[in-house]
Formats: sequence, structure tokens, C-alpha cells
Amino acid sequence: MATTKWVLDPMHSEVQFKIKHLVISTVTGSFKTFEGSVETEGDTFEGATVEFSLDVASIDTNQEQRDGHLKSAEFFDAETYPKITFKSTSLTTDTLTGDLTIKDITKPVTLDVDFGGTATDFYGNLKAGFEVSGKINRKEFGLVWDGVTEAGAIVLGADVKLNINVQFAKQA
Repeated sequence: MATTKWVLDPMHSEVQFKIKHLVISTVTGSFKTFEGSVETEGDTFEGATVEFSLDVASIDTNQEQRDGHLKSAEFFDAETYPKITFKSTSLTTDTLTGDLTIKDITKPVTLDVDFGGTATDFYGNLKAGFEVSGKINRKEFGLVWDGVTEAGAIVLGADVKLNINVQFAKQA
């Protein structure tokens, strides 16, 4: 069976995350620079191999000072660990399982997948769209910074919600 390669289209993709702040509200952020590919056998994405990476320095929470803190050694340490990577171990019609690496700590994660289907764009390129969502515990990946307010409130939650919308272009 022929292997087909699909490459991420960054113009039609986004990587967002949400985390609780002071337990009462949510901060949303995104990564602006990322790349990925999918290799399929045959006509379906079932069992495909997915590889994805993003540039930590491209983090954007719409607040420059906070972004600087997130890039620092207290959080992601972007200078030492410039990439976050994911390599799949399994893809089914509704779940994506694989190894997520943040700060040289690799853990298995399972994410929900919603396959949006395929379509041909104005230029004749076949595209495939996916919405990937899930939750990770940031502390399991060495993102252990914690702040506590004078009143004793926890500044950041441990759970990070992920919402990734990606479009891939089939390669000739």
C-alpha cells in the first residue's frame, strides 16, 4: 500500500491553550509558530503517523510581560528547550495517542480528535481538517511554578486545556 504524506498548512491552523487563573477565570494563549506532518497508508487516516512541533518562543497570551515570564526558566525555559514535540503512537477515528515532550520530559497523552473531512481548495490541493482537544497536567512536564496570593489563592491551575485546529495538505 502506498504511503501518503500530508503537511500542516499553518495559514489555516491554530494551537490554543487555556489555564485557570486565580481559580476564578481563564487565560487563553496560543503558539504562533508550529509545524507538523501526517503519513497515511491507503485512503484513511486510521493508524496514521502524526508528528508535530511548536516553537516555545512563539507563545502569545496577549500580554508581553506574562509571555516573557512563560518563556523564562521558571516555566518553559525557551532558550534551553526551544521546541515542544508530539509523536503519535495511535490514531483512531476519535482519539490521538502519542508522546508529548516539554522541557525534555516525555509523557504519553491521549487527545480527542474530530475529523472535519477533506476538501479541494481553489488551487486543486486536497486538504484534510482536524480539531484536536484534550487536557494535560502542566506539572507532569516540569512546569511547576506556583504562585500564591497574599490571601492564599493559587495563581495558576495545574490543568491546561488544549484546542488545536489543523489543516493538512496532501503532498504529490
